[in-house]
Amino acid sequence: MNSRTGIIVGAIALFFACALICGCTSTAPEQKVTELRIGYQPSTHQIAEMTALEKGWWAQDLEGFGVEKVTDFEFPTGAPEMQAMLAGELDIAYVGAAPVISALANGLDAKIIAAVQTQGSDLVLRNEIAYEVPGDLKGLKIATFPPGTIQDTLLRNWLIENGLDPVEDVTIIGMGPGDAITAITAGQVDGVFLPHPAPSIIKSEGNGRSVVTSGKMAPEHACCVLVASGTLIRDHPDLVTEIVRIHIKATDYNIANPDEAAEIFARKTGWDVELVRESLDEWDGTWISDPNVIVDSVVGYTDIQYELGYITTPLTRDEIFDLSFYETARG
Repeated sequence: MNSRTGIIVGAIALFFACALICGCTSTAPEQKVTELRIGYQPSTHQIAEMTALEKGWWAQDLEGFGVEKVTDFEFPTGAPEMQAMLAGELDIAYVGAAPVISALANGLDAKIIAAVQTQGSDLVLRNEIAYEVPGDLKGLKIATFPPGTIQDTLLRNWLIENGLDPVEDVTIIGMGPGDAITAITAGQVDGVFLPHPAPSIIKSEGNGRSVVTSGKMAPEHACCVLVASGTLIRDHPDLVTEIVRIHIKATDYNIANPDEAAEIFARKTGWDVELVRESLDEWDGTWISDPNVIVDSVVGYTDIQYELGYITTPLTRDEIFDLSFYETARG
């Protein structure tokens, strides 16, 4: 492990340790869940959460379980979202699978209970930068989500697979989607690796073009997942099953009604709806809910994060997933 990687690993551990300490100082868990607290990110990957909220399905379908209020909280990336979950501030989260692994390895009490989507991110370079093969990235400065996230994990592993050292050959800078879009627009970075709709936004503004999709880097790779806290799983299994049932309903609705899904996302985030539709036409992502489809991919992330030095031991399928709620919800 070189010194730069050591600094990254230390930062990840400290990031989650601080959240865990904060979580340990909170009061004892409630016996009844009267408010469901949901974490999400402003990405087209996670429109299922937004559809269920706008349609009133979270509130209506969970009312019979004693839930009186549903609140969602936006996060720029998975790292701060998992920090909030470690601190006991979220009951469920729509988040990338990779930051879940980093958080689990650092003490998070939670499990993945459903899949949300696969693929759906692009490597975008400024228009004046030539690109034909991965080796052309040597010496470039690329912004992506912070260490331990899906995009950071995929990008670093793909660079290694193509003979590049992600520490010595490419300068990778962690930041949220808004800051990354600003950075490539201002010419502060040569490229970005971001989830949709960011690649389409950059292209529409004439500030770059997609050169590699994440599906080319790792075909059918897992991306976002639905995570439930350990407290919710142990103390309220029927509620968790209903949450998965709502997620399945919202996912199926979005697949059947992509134009309306784009409108829901545009209303939630403020982005132009036609730009969102263009993004959904261009991306290589797929909305799904069955966690069985992504088990091998997610377990594979633990091996990658172990090789990168992000976690000290690879995690097993049983340490990451609880597939029972999906099976029960499907009935």
